[in-house]
Amino acid sequence: MHQTQISIKTPGRGYYLITNQIKDAIEQAIETMDAGLLHVFIQHTSASLTINENADPTVREDFKSFEEHLVPRDFPYQHNYEGPDDMPAHIKSTLMGCQLTVPVSIGRLALGTWQGIYLCEHRDSPQQRTLILTLYS
Repeated sequence: MHQTQISIKTPGRGYYLITNQIKDAIEQAIETMDAGLLHVFIQHTSASLTINENADPTVREDFKSFEEHLVPRDFPYQHNYEGPDDMPAHIKSTLMGCQLTVPVSIGRLALGTWQGIYLCEHRDSPQQRTLILTLYS
């Protein structure tokens, strides 16, 4: 088993492709693995992770539009200590999830041709996000 932590700064709300940052962080540990699993966990309640289309950037814009439709800011939330994006960010994080598991095959992440790992930032302002990466062989 190998574990490492990475920190990613986001400029605010959006979907950020982080596949390469993850690959860079585990590069030495993964290169000798024939088979295994990578577990990715984000230590936050207002951001999430997903695997999806990594080629067409309009997918990211559609995600943003749909999430605003699905979880509107003008709903009468009680929890709003940090502003109008606070509770919607928590709900979006719960819906999308805080962890992913990716197979490792012959020294690389076994993602599909058009798959990438995204950090989904649900807060409007810039954030520093911490991810824990755990490799199991």
